[in-house]
Amino acid sequence: MSGNPHSTFLGVSDEESGLNSDIYNSTFGFEKIFVVSLPSRTDRRDAITLSAALSGIEVEFIDGLQGQDVPDKAIPSGPDQERMGDASIGSWRGHMNAIQEIVRRNLSSALILEDDVDWDVRIKDQLRDFALSSRALTQPLLRESDHPYADVTYPYPSEGDSYIDLGRSSPDILFTEMPPTQPPRTSPYGDNWALLWLGQCGLTFPREDGKGLIPKGRVVHMDDETVAEKRHLTTWTKPDELKAQYPDHTRVVHHAYQPLCSLGYAVTQRTARQLLHELGLKPFDRAFDLLLASFCDGGAGRGHHDCLSLQPGLFHNHLPAGPRRAESDISDHGNGYDEIAKTPNVRFSVRMNAGALLDGLPLTDQFPDLPAV
Repeated sequence: MSGNPHSTFLGVSDEESGLNSDIYNSTFGFEKIFVVSLPSRTDRRDAITLSAALSGIEVEFIDGLQGQDVPDKAIPSGPDQERMGDASIGSWRGHMNAIQEIVRRNLSSALILEDDVDWDVRIKDQLRDFALSSRALTQPLLRESDHPYADVTYPYPSEGDSYIDLGRSSPDILFTEMPPTQPPRTSPYGDNWALLWLGQCGLTFPREDGKGLIPKGRVVHMDDETVAEKRHLTTWTKPDELKAQYPDHTRVVHHAYQPLCSLGYAVTQRTARQLLHELGLKPFDRAFDLLLASFCDGGAGRGHHDCLSLQPGLFHNHLPAGPRRAESDISDHGNGYDEIAKTPNVRFSVRMNAGALLDGLPLTDQFPDLPAV
């Protein structure tokens, strides 16, 4: 399972056609890829520019800013609301600048990345698999059935209803046995998504026994060679439901529930306009990722939106060798020093393999499997 991935890197199989092949273009099938980045972090801009070039994609920087440079009158707030911390304000405003740009240019869709993310050299193949899974969950079935979608809990019921009350449950859909769905017309990822949360620090599966509007279906991709063994996987969410419920080398695509960190997410034009209204003009009272999660979950009166994600995610924070204080512009990582660079959950990391990719050398798997017994 630790074979050299050079054979698929930047390649397009003969079977890919139509919208599917758009995933292999220079923007992963979106109209643009934006990277939110402080102009002063030239180190991060150098790194992600190189990673993008090695991956055959084009990125455009959106200038972030320091929170102290955002005046109180530019921050929507409620009665008696105290000003958030400068780090949270800067993060929020940087992401809102990217969302504003999507609306201003009238882009059909865009992927927004934070400037310290890393990904696998097989990212385009991973995104193709994610797109097929997303479509299995949200596109109408090609053939008539008792329910128009493979996920019988999709679309969501009326507010206040319980899935159990409706007699609905949604068994896992195996990636190798996904039913045929109607071809998408607008995006390789499907016609009905609002937000694709592709990079996060942790999230949970939608609850089977709870009330709420989040569909419960899952597409389960077992024996995914791009996923490390469970002993290597990390998440901020406890308990780790992926490890508890599935075997090694499994990736699961599902509707996002309680995601943490906005490392990478894609939005449509319609969603960008909604976010500009909900997160840009209404009180800013929580960190940006929590506001984004409430937009997806339907919390704080924002209404549910179709947000899809996956465990493990595809974009993760790269932690370079060097002083830990340089690892984040939002939180304090202490005064220690890391001797070795690493990226959690990414096997053939682009950043960790940049030298090998440039020189045409064999690539290094950060998380090789244990030898077979």
